[in-house]
Amino acid sequence: MGNIPEQNRWYPLRVTYGREMKLKDRLDKLHLTSYIPMRYKNMVKDGKTRRVLAPAVSNLCFVYASRKDIEELRTRMMETLQFHFIWNRATSLPIVVPDKAMDDFIKVSSAVDDDIIYLSEVSPLLRSGQRVKVKTGPFAGVEGRIIRIKKSKRVMVELPDMLAVATTYIRPECLEVLDEE
Repeated sequence: MGNIPEQNRWYPLRVTYGREMKLKDRLDKLHLTSYIPMRYKNMVKDGKTRRVLAPAVSNLCFVYASRKDIEELRTRMMETLQFHFIWNRATSLPIVVPDKAMDDFIKVSSAVDDDIIYLSEVSPLLRSGQRVKVKTGPFAGVEGRIIRIKKSKRVMVELPDMLAVATTYIRPECLEVLDEE
């Protein structure tokens, strides 16, 4: 078998000591595609409260690259910036996020809206909602499940074995029900 190039995929990486923005900066300089979900947070400094854009999930960075490239980068940065793969316990392999799921996650989480909700542990009750696709609006094309949070129906996009993000309220006429797979 010859040298078959390894395919680029979305890998979630755990970054030590809250240095996810430093990692993203390095990845950007190397022209590697990466993503960190961001949200506004109130920070108090010198007795003044300021609203700043900060990572929505601590110590998490998604990178679109081959596993080999990430492992080589990790070895090179080991002394200055530590990060590692997030492992799937069932398969003992790094978690890979499918492209469509990552595209939908980015579309929803990049809205940087106070009403966007991150769910670190997805309850089985939330998963039981109907599968839908958003037809119109800023989330058009996003596929997920209908869930009820804060008394309003939302669309939840789940990254299996990791986390989920829920949209703001979406009117029912903007949704198309999908067949279960």
